Amino acid sequence: MLFLAIAVASPSLAGESLQQRIEARLAEAGPGPRFGLVVTGDDGRELIAINPDERFIPASNTKIFTTAAAFATLSDIEGPDRRGGASVRLEARGRGAPDLVLTGHGDARLSSAPDCVTNCLAILADAVAAKTRRVADIIGDDSLFPDQRWSPGMSWNNIVSRYGTGVSALTLDDNELEIRVTAGRAGSAPQVTHLPYYEVDNRARTVAAGPATLDVERMPGSRILRLSGTIAATAEPETLHVGIDDPAHFAAWRFRALLEARGVRVTGKVDVRHRPLGPGDDPKGRGGIAPVRPAEPEALARLTPPSITEDLVHINKVSQNLHAELMLRRIGLVNGTGSIADGVAAIGGMLERAGVPRSGWALSDGSGMSTYNRVAPRGMATLLRWIAVQHWGARWRATLPIGGVDGTLGRRFRGTALEGKVFAKTGTINATNALSGYLIAKSGRTLTFSAYANDVPEDVSGARPIDAALVLIAEEN
Repeated sequence: MLFLAIAVASPSLAGESLQQRIEARLAEAGPGPRFGLVVTGDDGRELIAINPDERFIPASNTKIFTTAAAFATLSDIEGPDRRGGASVRLEARGRGAPDLVLTGHGDARLSSAPDCVTNCLAILADAVAAKTRRVADIIGDDSLFPDQRWSPGMSWNNIVSRYGTGVSALTLDDNELEIRVTAGRAGSAPQVTHLPYYEVDNRARTVAAGPATLDVERMPGSRILRLSGTIAATAEPETLHVGIDDPAHFAAWRFRALLEARGVRVTGKVDVRHRPLGPGDDPKGRGGIAPVRPAEPEALARLTPPSITEDLVHINKVSQNLHAELMLRRIGLVNGTGSIADGVAAIGGMLERAGVPRSGWALSDGSGMSTYNRVAPRGMATLLRWIAVQHWGARWRATLPIGGVDGTLGRRFRGTALEGKVFAKTGTINATNALSGYLIAKSGRTLTFSAYANDVPEDVSGARPIDAALVLIAEEN
C-alpha cells in the first residue's frame, strides 16, 4: 500500500531535509494541484511550512471555525437545548378557528420520522389535538433568523441536493426529502415512493442488469423532480435525497398531515412567515447598536432538543452542512440578529483573540459550501493551537473524526502509523481537499497541522499526497 511504502525514505532523498522530502511527496501528484501545509510541534515551533500564508479554499475545514466559535460563544451547550426547540401556538383570528403557528428556534434536529423518540414534531401535534379540533391556516415561522437560505458563493447546482438544502430557523428532517426507487420489470419504469411534497416526473427505466445510474434534477424553486437513469431488475431499492427550498413551508405542510391524522380539521392553507434580510442584519450597519428583538408570544407547547454539544459532534464527524449553517446563525444571534454576517463577526472576534491575522481568513458561510471562503494554513494552525489550550479544547477535539476509526476519516490512514492517531476535520469540494487538526507522532508528541490542496485536476487526488506527507511527518518526529 502507498501509505506503508512512504514510511521509509528512498536512498535518493537520504540527504535531504524533511521539508524537501515532504515537498517531493506532494509533487508526486503531478502538475496542477497547489498545496499548502503547516505543521507545528507541541512547543509551537514550525516543523513544515509550505505556502503557509497563501490563501486556499478550505471546503469543510470551515466547520472548524464554526464549531470552535460555538464552544467559545454559546452558553450551556452541554445540557438540554432549551432555547433551540420548535414551538407551536394558536393565534386568534376573529370568531373563526384560530391559526396555528409552528415556530423554529434554530435547532437542526426536529424530526417527523415514525420512529422518532426525541425532539419529535408529533409531540407538538399531540398538544394541538388535545387543545382544539379545528384550526384555520398553518403557518411555518422561521423569522428568528433573516431569510438567507443560501450563502454567498454557493454553487446554484447544489441547491437541489441534500448538501445545499435551504437554511431556516424552522428545520425538519434535515430539510431533505427521501425518494425511494424500487425496480420493476426490465423495460418498465421503476416504482417511486415519497412524501407528496414534490411531484415526480419519472423518466427512469428498469434494465436487466448493471449498476444503478439514477439521478434526480429540480430547478431551484420548482416543486417538480425529474427522475432519470436506470436500475437493475434484481437490484435492491435505492434511496435518493433531495433538498427543500422553503424549509418553513415544508415543516408546516408536514405538520398539517400529522394534525389531520389526529382528527384535527384544517380549514385554511399552509403559509409561511419569513423575515427579509435588512440593513440591521449587518453588524457594520448597526454601528454598535444592539438589535431589538420583539417578545415572542406564549407557546402552547415547546420541544427541548438534546445538547448542542451532541450536534457539534455530528457536524464535525460526518461534516453536516445544514447543521453547521444553523450553528453559525445561532452564534450570530448571541449579539446580533442571527444573520450570516453576525455569525462571521463572532468568528472574527474569536480569531482575533487567537492571534490569527486578518489576512489569514475570509468567510461567507459556516459549512464550507461557499467558494468565497479562504484560509491560510498558518492561520488555521494558529487557531488550532489556541483551541488546544482553551478550557473547552479537549471537548472540541473530541468532535473531530479519527483516522481509520470513524466519521469522514473512517477509511483513511488504515494500516499506517497514524491509524487511530490523527484527529482532524476533512474538507472536499470541487478541485479542493483539506485536512486540519492534530496527530500523534512516533515520539508520542502531539503535532498540529493544516493542509490544503486547491486546483486539483479531475483525475487527480489531493487527499492521498496529503495523507502520505502526514504519515512521513509522524514517522520522522
